[in-house]
Amino acid sequence: MKVTIVGAGAVGATCADNITRRGIAHELVLLDIKEGLAEGKALDIFQTASLCGFDTRISGSTNDYSKTAGSDIVVITSGIPRKPGMTREELIGTNANIVKGVTENILKFSPDAIIIIVSNPMDTMTYLSLKSSGLAKNKIIGMGGILDSARFKTYLSFALNCSPSDLHGTVIGGHGDTTMIPLTRLATLNSNPISNLLSEEELKKVAADTMVGGATLTKLLGTSAWYAPGAAVAALVESIVKDQKKVFPCCVSLNGEYGQNDICLGVPVVIGKNGWEKIIDYKLNAEEQAEFNKSADAVRSMNAVLATL
Repeated sequence: MKVTIVGAGAVGATCADNITRRGIAHELVLLDIKEGLAEGKALDIFQTASLCGFDTRISGSTNDYSKTAGSDIVVITSGIPRKPGMTREELIGTNANIVKGVTENILKFSPDAIIIIVSNPMDTMTYLSLKSSGLAKNKIIGMGGILDSARFKTYLSFALNCSPSDLHGTVIGGHGDTTMIPLTRLATLNSNPISNLLSEEELKKVAADTMVGGATLTKLLGTSAWYAPGAAVAALVESIVKDQKKVFPCCVSLNGEYGQNDICLGVPVVIGKNGWEKIIDYKLNAEEQAEFNKSADAVRSMNAVLATL
């Protein structure tokens, strides 16, 4: 399997590092527009091969898309990162042009690639990539829900003083501070509902902390996070490459599912060799469905900005 990552900044390079260390792909190409950046980071990562015990061949390229030819999976991380106080909506104008151009260039050399969108605002960028690429809907995946769910389980582990790996928790809806929906009702600790272990007030705090998880890190770091996003991408890529059929919350095209149409939004999906292969219905209650509808309305308002660009 050949994987390309477009954007060699902190997120893209960490994606590459995770994928190579875990030996997920046979070949990985890191591409960036900044002269020498992708080449330098690829060489730095490859110099860890004998230390970390992987055989993935990794190379870098400055804006030469011919080097990405024949990619099975392409991860798009390029675009400007979010700064403190900046909303994901404010990124639309700049990042839409970048993501659209990257998608077009990738498909010239890898017309059958599965495309994973990381660039923000992710739901809108996933929708743009779907509409501009002409690819089958199962080949366009927004990563955000996996990251949001990892953050959800982190805050649950803080509240419960337990291992995050013993927790199951899912975040659906938009990948934004006001649009994501941590499903506290369905979260469990080794099959024990979290609602049996935490008060309603504690659950609300966990949900609130999850929703501002990205903004919290942006405030602390001065830019977007990269370690958890990189690990989230690697987990998604691995499920595709190994046809693991794992269920992840991802931003995908909805056509009637969860009561929504003509939108890309985060829902639980089965991830395998064909991309996303099936949407799982979590049977939302009335309150959760209302929140999901509200999230969809907010994402649609962002999508509408695309028509003005």
